[in-house]
Order: sequence, then C-alpha cells, then structure tokens
Amino acid sequence: MAALGIKKEHIPWIVVFLILLIDQTSKIIVKTSMTLGQGFPVLGDWSYIYFIENEGMAFGMQFAGDYGKLILSIFRIVAVGFIGWYIVKLLKQNAHTGLIICISLIMAGALGNILDSAFYGIIFSESSFLQTAEFLPEEGGYAPFLYGKVVDMFYFPLIKGNYPQWFPFWAGQEFIFFRPVFNVADSAITIGVITLLVFQKKFFAHQHSSDEAGETKQSLFF
Repeated sequence: MAALGIKKEHIPWIVVFLILLIDQTSKIIVKTSMTLGQGFPVLGDWSYIYFIENEGMAFGMQFAGDYGKLILSIFRIVAVGFIGWYIVKLLKQNAHTGLIICISLIMAGALGNILDSAFYGIIFSESSFLQTAEFLPEEGGYAPFLYGKVVDMFYFPLIKGNYPQWFPFWAGQEFIFFRPVFNVADSAITIGVITLLVFQKKFFAHQHSSDEAGETKQSLFF
C-alpha cells in the first residue's frame, strides 16, 4: 500500500468504502432488475446469479422471528462500533497491515448487511416472484427501520449428486455443495476471518514486536 502512496491510517476506510460500494451496487442492481427466485448461469452450471432474500444472517440462515431480527440488527450495530474502535487501536499500535485489512473486511461485511436490514425495507417495495422491487415507491417501503431483508445473489453448486442409500437420515436425497446463497458482504467477512486464522501468528507476532518497541521507546523518557 505504501508503494501506491496510500497512508496506513487510510487503508481500513478505503477497504470499507470499496467493499460497501461493490456490495450495495450489486444488491441494488439485483433487487431492482430481478424477481425473487430468478437466476441465470454465469460460468456453466456451477456458478449462478440467483436472487433470494433472508432475514439478516450470513449465507441465507434465519434467526428467530421479528424479535430475533431486531436483536441481530442491534448486535451488529454494536459489533461494528467495537470493530471500528479496534481498528483505531490497531492503527495507533502500528499493527501489521494484513491484520488491519482483515478486520476492515469483517467490518465492511457487517456494515453491508446492516444497511440492507436498516434501510431496504424503507426505500424499496417488496420483491416477489412476479415483479421486481421499486425504488422509493409512492406507497412506502415494505418494512420499518431495521426490519428490511438482506439481498443475496451468488450461488455456486459446485458438486451435485445424491446421498447413497446406506447414508443415515438423507439416504437417496439430493446433495449439493456449495448450497448457501451469499453476497459480497458475506464474502468479505469470510475472507477476513479465514485470512486472520491462517496468518494470525504472523499478524500478532508483528503486533507484539511493535508493542515491545513502543515500551522500549517509552522507557527511554522515564
């Protein structure tokens, strides 16, 4: 990033802005141009744009009813506030750039889905299997603040088949991997978490060395 002339303290906010831009642009295009359940192949029969909506959890998972959705939305807002504080702390500690980017990806993903839940119910009419959603409809949106649905559109059924007859519980039933439908925000969270887990020793070793250097420098003045 330094080679591009980007200051370290600007990196997390650039990452968040770019992820949000891509995430929200793709969601708005899909929601206003496709009917619910509509899909089309992108790369053969293993990669689709397939429009569905969910109540707010990643990869199309559900959470218990209206109260559950409200709790989830509030939890996300609090979590994003905490992540933002943690990013500022990492910048002050001169943490590894990779660690800062990973945390920024997680924050951007959480923010992307929060925007859907918070505002899509207000600014869009409800999507259906028969018609596309309308932006700023005269009759108002389909849900109040924090009760909007999250737009998902990426579907990768990489492997299709059937469970063998001897397989418990699902004998003979269809098997699809990867079944969940997701969006850019979900991808950002997943990439951030996986990269953080894979490189955690490198990231946090750098942070520990930075902390020790800071303590050594501080001790010179006392």
